[in-house]
Amino acid sequence: MYKILFFCGVFTCCLSAAIAQTGAIKEKIYHPDSLHSAHKAVIRSLVLPGWGQAYNHRAWKAPLIYGGLSILVINTIHNQQYYREYLTLSRYRNDGPPKKGDPYYAEYIRYSSPENYVSDGILASARENARRNRDICIIGILGVWGIQAIDAYIDAKMIHSYTVDNNLSLKITPGILNQRLYAQGGSAFSFVPCIKVVSIF
Repeated sequence: MYKILFFCGVFTCCLSAAIAQTGAIKEKIYHPDSLHSAHKAVIRSLVLPGWGQAYNHRAWKAPLIYGGLSILVINTIHNQQYYREYLTLSRYRNDGPPKKGDPYYAEYIRYSSPENYVSDGILASARENARRNRDICIIGILGVWGIQAIDAYIDAKMIHSYTVDNNLSLKITPGILNQRLYAQGGSAFSFVPCIKVVSIF
């Protein structure tokens, strides 16, 4: 008896809330920025990283972009220096010892001494590791450049298509949820009261 009265009360509340809000619901209104161009954002990002984000009013992303690019550029320079050094030392090992004043002369003497001797195999492995790391960093630079251009395009497209204004609100209404058969657990009622929360733009 109490369950029937409870469900009748919930149903009455839902019906009254639905009737009260029938005339209060406004049609969704979007205010797109038709002057904001995704094409301009992409071109600016490709010309100068972070420019497209500044065009999209997301300038806070620029330090992140330049931080990542700076790390990759520094690693590229260091690995290129190591690659050039190991390549030159390998050539000295194959073509003959360098003369005093030649590039990496001190390194050749140090790595050829009995105390710090480095074999040709280890030298070749270090050279290839430096080359591979340099190439990975270059690919990373191109990847970050491309990703930030895609990010600028997506932001600009959203600004062009949708603008969320002060009409954003929440609608909370009581409702009834229909249970699936396996969740009823032998209950005589297949409906459960619930609360619906809907965002309205």
